[in-house]
Amino acid sequence: MTATAILAVDGGNSKTDVALVGADGAVLGAVRGPSASHHRLGVEAAAEALGELVEAARHDAGTGPTPRPLAQVGVWCLAGLDLPADDQAMGSALAARRWAAEDVLHNDVFAVMRTGSERAWGIGVVVGSGMNCAGVGPDGTEVRFPALGELSGDWGGGRDIGIAAVGAALRGEDGRGRRTALERLVPGHFGLPSVLAVVEAVHLGRIAEGRVVELCPLVFTAAEAGDDVAVALVARQADEVVTMAGTAIRRLGLTGAEVDVVLGGGVLRRDDPAFLERIRGGIVGVASAARVRQATGPPVVGAALLGLDRLGAPPTAAERLRATLTDDRLRPRRRATASTL
Repeated sequence: MTATAILAVDGGNSKTDVALVGADGAVLGAVRGPSASHHRLGVEAAAEALGELVEAARHDAGTGPTPRPLAQVGVWCLAGLDLPADDQAMGSALAARRWAAEDVLHNDVFAVMRTGSERAWGIGVVVGSGMNCAGVGPDGTEVRFPALGELSGDWGGGRDIGIAAVGAALRGEDGRGRRTALERLVPGHFGLPSVLAVVEAVHLGRIAEGRVVELCPLVFTAAEAGDDVAVALVARQADEVVTMAGTAIRRLGLTGAEVDVVLGGGVLRRDDPAFLERIRGGIVGVASAARVRQATGPPVVGAALLGLDRLGAPPTAAERLRATLTDDRLRPRRRATASTL
């Protein structure tokens, strides 16, 4: 049995993937489970949830109880690691559990960036329910953004697009704004007679505000059909991606470099040529040699590759990892027994 060299974790707001990987890139165990966000669960509960998934990955690898540390390096790419205080809180909780001899913590956008590039440096942008961006220079210099939503000046992701869609639809309905197909699509999605009825239902809690993310695909559909209001919302999202990525490129001094800009998250995985071309054109306007890519593999691949980078593994290890750590390989979580945690 190949020894576990890397404990790779990609923890998003909706799911968490964990993989145990050998120094040769062999996938020993891999599982997919629910979110383990410390913002939602608290630090200790998040660490316990991660522990269940680590144990499930060990079980998937077919090994018995293993003395800790389980791996040489643990790469934890977790949503919500936006500020040094987040890194410190989660880092302490993970180090105390001794799953790895060395723990490396990153925001989950770093995993997306490494998944979509053959290099250990570049720019990553994630647009899912929210959005974030990070960059790494060839010398290892990092650029990060707080990604705290409106408080930190961000706009974008399914939640913001959804809220904007409701607002634009209501303005069209009551005469304050331009008419739009969203006047029909928004209430139709929730089975209500009007946009005002949707606003009332969300305001009174009959519809959870978080469900506005469900409207994001409808905005893109309306934009593809030529609806001016929806087109403006999609363009705003594209321009926000360009703003964040372009700022990271400038701050790292990469405007003249052939830098990879990797796009990830549900919104950026869309097959929408006009949307992607607006992003590509804006980024190339900042760095003419930039290569804009969509991440296609699961981001836990990037977390594992960061571990291989840290161990100085040969290129063949990365090739083996990419070929085998796929969405099909990730399995539903198996519940761990209390005696093994």
